[in-house]
Amino acid sequence: MHTLTRTARITGLFYLGNAITGVLGFLIVRPQLFAADDPNATLANLATHESLARAGVALELGMVVTQTLAAVWFYRLFRTADPFTASGITAFGLINATVGLISAALLATAVGISVDPVGDPAANVQVLYLISDNLWGVGALFFGLWLIPMGWCVLRSGWMPRVLGRILVGGGVGYVLSAFIRYLAPDAQIVAEVLTYPASVGEFWMVGYLLIRGVRRQAPDEAPPTVTAG
Repeated sequence: MHTLTRTARITGLFYLGNAITGVLGFLIVRPQLFAADDPNATLANLATHESLARAGVALELGMVVTQTLAAVWFYRLFRTADPFTASGITAFGLINATVGLISAALLATAVGISVDPVGDPAANVQVLYLISDNLWGVGALFFGLWLIPMGWCVLRSGWMPRVLGRILVGGGVGYVLSAFIRYLAPDAQIVAEVLTYPASVGEFWMVGYLLIRGVRRQAPDEAPPTVTAG
């Protein structure tokens, strides 16, 4: 197997792991625990479903690990095509992983308070979950920023469909805008959500392409030698 294709597929595995832990943590576990308008319900959920709450912390840590590894492997994949832009993918991805690390610490503290109450436990766990939620809200800036250089590397390398690169760049811009809209226009949350759709399409396409295809067979470093007329 060509080295570049192997690197692409490993990158895809890490990216897939990031997607799976993210979906499980945000769409399945968190909604069962966090009641946005009822601190007592949040505390009761944590106390009743302690194992699920700890699994939520583990999933946040899983996102940190897979995001970090994906960020590093994206650099390995694209460094020969555009080292500066590939470094941008890694830098923004690592910042996003740091956001996840802080969020995991907040959730772990909330679980600890639900088991061993401190002060007003209902208010405390609610505040911790709200901070975690808003941490990911502002962190959307760097989630969008890591997609922009990723799409640019796709366009520069020629190893993947150009339309995929354009969708990733557009999706990254949309994610950045959605972070501002979330706080500047709270009544326009539908708009903020719609702006993230292209990013989701680009990400799932990228994961699938990396895992199934890797890179195009005719990568630039495999191009046949040019024959000149003698």
